[in-house]
Amino acid sequence: VQALVLLTHYHSLASFVFGCGINPEAEQDGGHGARPPSPHGDSSPASEDSMGCSGGKDALQEVEALMERMKLLQESQQEEEGVTQEEMATRFELEKTESLLVAPSDLAEHSLQPSVLCFVEDPEFGYKDFTRRGEQAPPTFRAQDYTWEDHGYSLINRLYPDVGQLLDEKFQVVYNLTYNTIAMHCGVDTSMLRRAIWNYVHCVFGIRYDDYDYGEVNQLLERSLKIYIKTVACYPEKTTKRMYAQFWRHFKHSEKVHINLLLLEARMQAALLYALRAVTRYMT
Repeated sequence: VQALVLLTHYHSLASFVFGCGINPEAEQDGGHGARPPSPHGDSSPASEDSMGCSGGKDALQEVEALMERMKLLQESQQEEEGVTQEEMATRFELEKTESLLVAPSDLAEHSLQPSVLCFVEDPEFGYKDFTRRGEQAPPTFRAQDYTWEDHGYSLINRLYPDVGQLLDEKFQVVYNLTYNTIAMHCGVDTSMLRRAIWNYVHCVFGIRYDDYDYGEVNQLLERSLKIYIKTVACYPEKTTKRMYAQFWRHFKHSEKVHINLLLLEARMQAALLYALRAVTRYMT
């Protein structure tokens, strides 16, 4: 279990490193690091890029559109009696299928550095889509059947004392982290947006929450953000500065780093759920 925790941590940490552009070796070779250009400031990428007046207006409109969608979703949740389980399942399958919009063939080719390649036994090993065209999809991981709170947490604490508590605190801190801001707006409840990002990461790894409406993901996460999330979570070495710059163009760099923290912890929890479920099955 200790090995599983270490492996999932470092695999997930790779997503954070590449997602934030902390990749000096590649950058020295004219590589693809997405490091924010202003290390001492926290201005928005839109203000630093050489985008024209129309581009700046478009980025500003994207922020306002997101705020409006969040407001409409919150109002609809208060008015609706609820969505049926069948509709919930359909919306999840739709999101899982749409995650195919980022396929390995769509990403820029990126060969591993020789200094890394010498430690790799199988260069072709990596993430495989849970919904593949023309193939039978593997079964969905229903989170209610093996939850972190009820199963994973207790198993780790039993086999690797105190670490379950530390991991749970780490997940909770990042999941609940907020300054209640969105770009230039303050006093905003971002819980809906954070939940959509967390659950979308789990979605691309085939994990479904029966009580979550995946229609929110489609409403809140624009296509460029979905591409970025899936690339960072599943193919981190193929993340580019262009991907980093294209989503949420009027948001601060700190807000984009916040997203990478969510990706880091959501990806680690997803990997732990699969690993710990396998350990549980082996022990029983």
